[in-house]
Amino acid sequence: MNFKNKKLVSNPGIILSLLFIFFCLFLSVFSYQIIPDKSMNSNQMHLPIHSQKPGFIANFIIVPDKEAKKQSALSKFFKGFENPNNEILISEFTQIENGIEYLDFSNEKKIISFDKFPDHLSSDEIVSNYIVNRKYLFGTDNYGRDVFGRIILGARVSLSIGIVAVLISLLIGIPIGLISGYYGGAIDKISMMIINIFWSIPTLLLVIAFSLALGKGFWQVYIAVGLTMWVEVARIVRGQVISEKNKDYILATKVLGFSDLRIFLNHLIPNIIGPILIISAANFASAILIESGLSFLGIGTQPPVPSWGSMIKDNYQYIILGKEYLAIIPGLAIMLLVTSFMFLGNNLEEFFKSK
Repeated sequence: MNFKNKKLVSNPGIILSLLFIFFCLFLSVFSYQIIPDKSMNSNQMHLPIHSQKPGFIANFIIVPDKEAKKQSALSKFFKGFENPNNEILISEFTQIENGIEYLDFSNEKKIISFDKFPDHLSSDEIVSNYIVNRKYLFGTDNYGRDVFGRIILGARVSLSIGIVAVLISLLIGIPIGLISGYYGGAIDKISMMIINIFWSIPTLLLVIAFSLALGKGFWQVYIAVGLTMWVEVARIVRGQVISEKNKDYILATKVLGFSDLRIFLNHLIPNIIGPILIISAANFASAILIESGLSFLGIGTQPPVPSWGSMIKDNYQYIILGKEYLAIIPGLAIMLLVTSFMFLGNNLEEFFKSK
């Protein structure tokens, strides 16, 4: 193990932050293999069991939709079931000759025929396969939806917006910072004027302006957040290039006749990658906070897509009604993920300074 790897392993801050981030990433990729409600966006509503406490257990008869369109396995893996089966909430049931007699939550007796289920199954197999109990680890929200499933899917939204926003900021900020710092002169003055204009506008106000211009929606929010974060990247890259461009190894590349593009890609960027990674970690955390704030205001990710910010908005009034967990759980999720990225950035800064 070389010296750099030893420093990395011996730094618990980086290790813990990366472990939690990769844990959230794992949950995001395998969401629909983990959560009980596998409908798209975990959006099955059962109003009779709304606002139930964590650990609540409910019983269902799952009635398959025989006319549902076929969906690919890949689509089910990443998007869940576009046409979910009908779920009948029951309090008790009895198997009878031609079907299942059950008592629903309004204490009304009803019968569902075995004809509703696949023909090749026996009555006992239908009962064992299509009558299930579901445990709501984090309880249910005011629509009777599974809070645990929506928290897991909310991690996917937060991580994806962080990735997209950081990529957009790097694609815009790195070229502007490189060109501005390397060439200087009029190019640098014009670039800095544009950077200072964007820098002077409050980030949230700028994001709201972009969101209103692009419209409400999933990808619109991603683009709006990304377009506001390139300024920090450009400033950092410009400052690093100014400090590097007069060093001997850059002067040697110019004497050898290397093209500016080759100098940028092979020499400047590899030597300023540390500060770029640090600002990217900070921007990732900022993107998660901004998206959550926009969703709380109602102009971010739109329902029924689960977002931690919108979950807080929908449930914050329950804090004084004895069901504070409905707002606290998504709030804790935001806090832990943002803290992990900020902690990662702070420890990366110490890591690169001690190289």
